[in-house]
Amino acid sequence: MRIVFLDRSTLGSDISLDAFNEFGEVTTYETTTAKQTLKRVKSADIVVTNKVVIDKNIMDKSDIKLICVAATGTNNVDLKHAASKKIEVKNVAGYSTSSVTQLTFSIVLHFMQKLNYYNNYTKEGNWENSPIFTNLDQPFHELENKKWGIIGLGGIGKNVAKIAEAFGCKVSYYSTSGSNFDTDYIRIGLDELLSTSDIISIHCPLNETTTNLIGMSELLLMKDKAILLNLGRGGIINEKDLAVVIDKKELYCGIDVVSKEPIEADSPLRKIQNTNQLVLTPHIGWASVEARKRLVNGVISNIKEYVL
Repeated sequence: MRIVFLDRSTLGSDISLDAFNEFGEVTTYETTTAKQTLKRVKSADIVVTNKVVIDKNIMDKSDIKLICVAATGTNNVDLKHAASKKIEVKNVAGYSTSSVTQLTFSIVLHFMQKLNYYNNYTKEGNWENSPIFTNLDQPFHELENKKWGIIGLGGIGKNVAKIAEAFGCKVSYYSTSGSNFDTDYIRIGLDELLSTSDIISIHCPLNETTTNLIGMSELLLMKDKAILLNLGRGGIINEKDLAVVIDKKELYCGIDVVSKEPIEADSPLRKIQNTNQLVLTPHIGWASVEARKRLVNGVISNIKEYVL
């Protein structure tokens, strides 16, 4: 079998791919542009891609038999055309639940505990000059009894809900599909969730229903000092509207995904003045070492299933 990795760098250089050698000849490319894709996959039996697009043209002009998406989402593959050509497409689900959950709470606790302020206060030499043993310039609060609203109660959303409850939060959720009737948590409408929650975390996919789900009117519904996090997909929050609102009200936001990645230099999020109210990370929620190992093992399992 001829296996081609199109964007090996997205898996990290610290993760070994040696196990793939048992299936045959392995060729890896750190990154692949749209112009390079066809030439690189033309004679491949199996293609492994994270974000490189495999469209109708690529499939028609190559010998691909199996496409392994090194991710959960498969929006970079023309699934209908793959089915018509009997090309199997396999993804990996559930590998990043713990990793995304961890980043969610890292950002929430960063804001709740005012860690940035107090870390800088100490490092700048202010503590040793204090007349008292502590500093209370920036009041902070506990998670206990805070209302946590979750948009998208799938595997990740449920894991976040479980841990939020362990902190003593009161959890409710909004179903973006309208078909989730989970009985463990209270289901409410979007406007109610936005207007009553102290913390709102987004863990849903991007589709026709969720594109620009959170815009100007929704952001203005949110409570002052509320925390909003997007660890779902870029495009769910309207970034132009978010940039305006953050500079007008005390809204704290943790954003791990944006509408175009990598982020563009002229992104509205790069022009926010109230930078202390924004944590912006480069789509790392999925990428703990453990999660990437689970991802690679999932791809290996998919190939084994196909071969056997």
